[in-house]
Amino acid sequence: LVAATFLVAWRRPAEVPIGDGARLWLYGVARLPLANLHRAERRRTRLGRRLAEALRTLTTTDVREACDVLRPAYAASDGVDGRVSIEVDPRLANYDARRTVAEARALWWLVDRPNLFIKIPATEAGIPAIEQTLAEGISVNVTLIFSLQRYADVVDAYLRGLERLVASGGSPKDVYSVASFFVSRVDTEADKRLEAVGTKEALAVRGKLANAIAKLAYEHYQESFAGPRWEFLASKGANPQRCLWASTSTKNPAYRDVMYVKELI
Repeated sequence: LVAATFLVAWRRPAEVPIGDGARLWLYGVARLPLANLHRAERRRTRLGRRLAEALRTLTTTDVREACDVLRPAYAASDGVDGRVSIEVDPRLANYDARRTVAEARALWWLVDRPNLFIKIPATEAGIPAIEQTLAEGISVNVTLIFSLQRYADVVDAYLRGLERLVASGGSPKDVYSVASFFVSRVDTEADKRLEAVGTKEALAVRGKLANAIAKLAYEHYQESFAGPRWEFLASKGANPQRCLWASTSTKNPAYRDVMYVKELI
């Protein structure tokens, strides 16, 4: 709410957008002579940077304070619960693993709390960033998982990251991670395709694929965190990457509001 208010306060009528998210408006730019447009552009860039820095300060401060509020839960659960997430720029996670890792490091350093999760989307470029971030001993909330294949990629990135951490002499004991599987979003997309097919058989499985895929994902979790590969990491103090069932509220008003929660429990 504070960040939103800050953004609105900076809006101005004559429009010169900065980026895809927050936008900053400069007064009267359209009427400036060409010689002054360069100065306006430099000013726009400086203001944009200051805005980005202010937003970074606001968000990291809020998250740090939230970590402190939840610190008792974190301590009582030996680090399992009481976690707070802060997300890297998702625009970077779409294509730039190196810069995603750099931002993960910066956020980890700025917030400076052991119960922090750095949230990284499970995009194609996000997978190597997740592995590298974990290999540096930083806890990660892997978000935006929609398919079994991508979940398998996430689990493998987690295991590889911990293996690299151990190989470098680090301890995985304080590294935690969750894999956030977005359940209802699967049905939202699948139902559209099933309705496009339109057969009796296709329509009969609307609203059923998301829970089925979530159950298969949990089976993969059980298989992955067992056996020699995992036992070696566990012997070094590693923690299993837990499944986090995200987006469990129904998006279709025709479905029961607890259908995902009830089935998964």
